[in-house]
Amino acid sequence: MQLRRGDVLDGALAILDEFGLADLTMRRLATALGVQPGALYWHFPNKQTLLGALADKILEDVDAPTTATGWNEEFIELAHRLRGALLSHRDGAELVSATYASRMTNSRVRETFAAVGLRSGLSREHAELASYSLLYYVLGHTVDEQSRAQMESVGALTRAALSPDAPASEIGAYDDDLLDGDPAVRFDFGLSLFVDGIRARLKDPAQHP
Repeated sequence: MQLRRGDVLDGALAILDEFGLADLTMRRLATALGVQPGALYWHFPNKQTLLGALADKILEDVDAPTTATGWNEEFIELAHRLRGALLSHRDGAELVSATYASRMTNSRVRETFAAVGLRSGLSREHAELASYSLLYYVLGHTVDEQSRAQMESVGALTRAALSPDAPASEIGAYDDDLLDGDPAVRFDFGLSLFVDGIRARLKDPAQHP
């Protein structure tokens, strides 16, 4: 049976979910699909293009129309949708973040964020900048969230100091929140700061050049 592009992506996604990004190699994927590694390169010339296509697959429904009635709710709905897509696959945030950095994935999600920024009343320039800010907030938060969950699952997440030479700090006690708190609550708080910042800019643009 002829190997199809979709078969390769489905096989890669299965390996990602079971073993993680570090173990997603072209050789392992070829073995799982029962083909020689060279057969994969008919569809993807290298691993980077495969990972970019895999990121596109993970994000394929994030930019769908929202049910929100205002720009602030649109931002929140889309951000939650992006976080959910990333969390639905092991190392999903790390994979997507890496492919964005290498420009190997499409920019539909960021463009959707920018479109909401324009509807809010931001200038084109500020809407584009806001879209990057929100995109990398979601990616960064979710990379950390997935990393902590994986470390906790293998007993590697401890309450030890960041380093033996770390100075005493009154705020250090809040590190416990990162271990015990609900990451969704922290995520929502960051989103509220983002929305409040846009409201402040729209209210008095002269104060925010």
